[in-house]
Amino acid sequence: MTRLEYPFSEKAIRALKAGENVSITGRLYTGRDRFHKHFADGKPIPVDFRDGALYHCGPVVVKEGGEWRVKAAGPTTSVRENPYEPAFIAASGVRLVLGKGGMDSATLEAMRRYGCVYVQAVGGAAALAAASVRRVADVSLLEEFGAAEAIWHFDVVDFRGVVAMDSNGNSLFAKVAQDSLANYRRMTGNEMV
Repeated sequence: MTRLEYPFSEKAIRALKAGENVSITGRLYTGRDRFHKHFADGKPIPVDFRDGALYHCGPVVVKEGGEWRVKAAGPTTSVRENPYEPAFIAASGVRLVLGKGGMDSATLEAMRRYGCVYVQAVGGAAALAAASVRRVADVSLLEEFGAAEAIWHFDVVDFRGVVAMDSNGNSLFAKVAQDSLANYRRMTGNEMV
């Protein structure tokens, strides 16, 4: 288990390899579809992602006793952000992108070029992910985007995941697809697929 602490240095991120388990402590910012469209439209981003982390997550957050409490913080499917992510990585200096399901080859190339990795968070374990959020430090664009799409500023301790796409151009998703195809061909004798 490799421990990462915010701010995340390029050197530490480039040392990570696909398949490596990580524990993340520090600041994570959430961002989903509306955030990415906001960025693509050239509108100002209210937080600094340099050496930081973007979590594809639409959390369930409620106000209790005057403070925000995270009830669920599972990852959302990242593939929807493929049209925006390479430009965002290039412009923002973000080092970690977290979500589920992986991203495309253009995003992988941006990660290789700029020193960023994709961390696969555990889908279906939203309450477990929420338990690692120690504090909601702030929230941005809540009124404009609504709670699920707002940029939540989470301070986390021991948020766990697996490096699924590294800054060397390796992708566990691509490897699984290649291995599956090879196994299918071996089992069926069908080389045309």
